[in-house]
Amino acid sequence: MTNYTKLPAILLLADGTVFYGKAAGKIGTTTGEICFNTGMTGYQEIFTDPSYFGQIMVTTNAHIGNYGIHKDEIESGSIKIAGLVCKNYNIVYSRKEATESIQDYFQNDNLVAISDIDTRALVRHIRDKGAMNAIISSEITDLEELKQKLAEVPSMEGLELSSKVSTTEPYFYGNPEASLKVAALDLGIKKNILRSFENRDIYVQVFPAKTPFAEMEKFSPDGYFISNGPGDPSVMPYAVETIKDILAEDKPLFGICLGHQLLAEANGIGTMKMFNGHRGLNHPVKNIIKNHCEVTSQNHGFGVIPDEVRNSDKVEITHVNLNDKSIEGIRVKGKKAFSVQYHPESSPGPHDSRYLFDDFVEVMKGELVW
Repeated sequence: MTNYTKLPAILLLADGTVFYGKAAGKIGTTTGEICFNTGMTGYQEIFTDPSYFGQIMVTTNAHIGNYGIHKDEIESGSIKIAGLVCKNYNIVYSRKEATESIQDYFQNDNLVAISDIDTRALVRHIRDKGAMNAIISSEITDLEELKQKLAEVPSMEGLELSSKVSTTEPYFYGNPEASLKVAALDLGIKKNILRSFENRDIYVQVFPAKTPFAEMEKFSPDGYFISNGPGDPSVMPYAVETIKDILAEDKPLFGICLGHQLLAEANGIGTMKMFNGHRGLNHPVKNIIKNHCEVTSQNHGFGVIPDEVRNSDKVEITHVNLNDKSIEGIRVKGKKAFSVQYHPESSPGPHDSRYLFDDFVEVMKGELVW
């Protein structure tokens, strides 16, 4: 039963900016790096995306919760965002298939949120000032106390978070009689990635983040997948070593988002914290190999260093962001390995990029080489 009272709440940013709103979700206090997503739909998928672990999400769409919560529209087993900031918090929902309200969902998963915020003003501020930590509280009203708590929150830069959201034990997904097998390194994998593999007759074994190549190899897979996930790729030597071992054996490899950054790291290319990341459903990307454009779903606060990619003799660029010219895709010269910065499984988002899963199938079958 929905229990909701519009108590006062405060949002404090690390630069001292304060927004006053109303309490939503669980009454309490939460901290994290504040970021925003420009998608017009798919809020439940965003809430459960492990890549958002440790982040306070600002949704730019004016209404959140209006179509309720559906048990099938999740990307992991629980809410992964650290907190939510929204404008209109809609407890009453319209969709018949929904199983509960957003308030019940947040209370059950202990998520602290704040509503009735001028999210346009907030997003403009973040765009100008860059990513920073923030604190939401519906139980503490003293700004000095909130500042003290916020000062204790570490920067996202330098944080290793994937091992905190990864599976603790290997598991299987799909049909054991499938024609292909893929070993997936779970750094915060989304369920729709696994569905995308299953839809292409691929049986997947998902491994914990710190699994070495030798252990994954026991599955005798046709290819290896490096997943998306949260945190700073530059402090994940365990994953980089696994990728280096896969490359040394010349096995087919596909990486998405964090997997893209780690493939770059494994080839001597550095990564960086972005001033503002890419988070939304309408980012234009050009595939310079096929000479076509695609509208993509994105969610990342780190990226590969463009000049280091351009100067590398180990990789070639396959995709470029048309907004800021950042590197969106690479493939390793002389190897069967490629990656993209965005989310071709696109849940939520457009389906323009799902051909990349088909490309991976062709690589595993030896039908696509470069």
